[in-house]
Amino acid sequence: MPKTQKSLAQAIRDRRATPSFDGEPIPASDLRQILDAGLHAPSGYNMQPWRFIVVQHPEQRKRLRAASYNQAKVEEASAVIVACGDRDSWRKDLDEMLRMGRAAGMPESYAAQAATSVPAFMSSFSDDQMRGWLNKQVMMAFTSMLLMAEVMGYDTAPMEGFEQAKVCETLRLPMSYWVVGLLAIGHLRGTDKYDGGRFDMSHTVFGEEYGKPLK
Repeated sequence: MPKTQKSLAQAIRDRRATPSFDGEPIPASDLRQILDAGLHAPSGYNMQPWRFIVVQHPEQRKRLRAASYNQAKVEEASAVIVACGDRDSWRKDLDEMLRMGRAAGMPESYAAQAATSVPAFMSSFSDDQMRGWLNKQVMMAFTSMLLMAEVMGYDTAPMEGFEQAKVCETLRLPMSYWVVGLLAIGHLRGTDKYDGGRFDMSHTVFGEEYGKPLK
């Protein structure tokens, strides 16, 4: 079972990329709560282009490990959420997004505008621009899931060390899917990773324009 729940502030402060997991299973209800946090993340145009493949079976985690530069934590984790973006989601989901919006009070004028502006905008993307857009959208959901897991007392490891083509082949992903990241979830085994520190706010935050201190 997970440890005592943390506050969000504590989870953000204490989070580390877990070096090793003990493999203890995650209750299905907890996993669904973590996934639900991702599904409620902000989304441009509310298009929600994220797609998540949850890998829990030992043999499948072993295959995924082989596609992730043989990183042991992929096989050790209780579950690995493979976070993907669907390049074609806007084509498939626009009508449903508008239907849900109208049902929730979306003004008809906005719906009519979105019905033309979204396809015009999305179809103008180059391959690189589409991958960039998907990365931004999916990472908002990815971060929501990571923080929810940490708040619930689980340990996590966000991972970008994987081979795109091999992960797609291992999981039999559609051609339109772009793998953004892997989120390993479970319980820490052994010693946690050291705190590498963070730059002071004066190093990275400015007020009004670059170079001016925040008051």
